[in-house]
Amino acid sequence: MTTYISMLRAINVGGQKKIAMDALRGLYAGLGLGGVQTYVQSGNVVFDSAEPEAAVLAGRIEAHIEQSFGFSVLVFVRSAPYFQRIIAANPFAKAGANPGSTIQGDPAKLHVTFLYHPADLASLSLPTAGDDQFSPGEGAVYLFCPNGYGKTRLSNDFFERKLKVPATTRNWNTVNALYQLADRR
Repeated sequence: MTTYISMLRAINVGGQKKIAMDALRGLYAGLGLGGVQTYVQSGNVVFDSAEPEAAVLAGRIEAHIEQSFGFSVLVFVRSAPYFQRIIAANPFAKAGANPGSTIQGDPAKLHVTFLYHPADLASLSLPTAGDDQFSPGEGAVYLFCPNGYGKTRLSNDFFERKLKVPATTRNWNTVNALYQLADRR
């Protein structure tokens, strides 16, 4: 069995695409996935499966969500070891990562944008103006937003337009909490 973490994109935001977490847990359990746990109301799910391919799981979950709730949702599925690597490699979470800043390593300013599938981040450049920074990762982009994610131009929309790939973002505390749930199994 592999422990996975899935993140549903854009549910329960602004009254759109509402899915109750107990219904979501039931949907995952109905697919034969084990140890299903949700974290907060934004569609984060930790579960176990014998399926070795995350993309296969994502497709199955997406199809059942559409069948059960009547709308499509992208589901980003990653293994627990992947989350461990993402956490270990965050350049902004390390001491001194933001020289000259008074908010070095402040977890409220750190986010991870997960990409639905791999994309070429080499040619990506920052929008002009602003103190926000990003760093490419393994199928993800690390963000440092000193003025908060709500004010950044490095939103999901920015990455989706530039990279032509769907994206979903989680704050640093959520990324760590999801990994801790997965790691306790």
